Amino acid sequence: MTIVIRPEDEADPAWTAAGSLSEVSALAQAGHTVMVTLPEDETEAIAAAAAFAWAGATVFRTSHQVRQALDMTEVLMGRRPPALTRRGLA
Repeated sequence: MTIVIRPEDEADPAWTAAGSLSEVSALAQAGHTVMVTLPEDETEAIAAAAAFAWAGATVFRTSHQVRQALDMTEVLMGRRPPALTRRGLA
């Protein structure tokens, strides 16, 4: 389950903050709920969100709309079914 919060929202004390991909990966593998703060630039935030989600982060602090990128990453990793499936026949 992915959680997206605004920068001004309170962080849950049970969440562990991380700042790098290797740190996120290590904390997620240890069983912690990992929170990352995303960059201000929207393009960077979307790319960083996908990378951090792939590494195991589940809480994202951002002012941008990154939900679609996070949902796509969860589908690619097999954590949730796709919202829409189509079968293309030529």
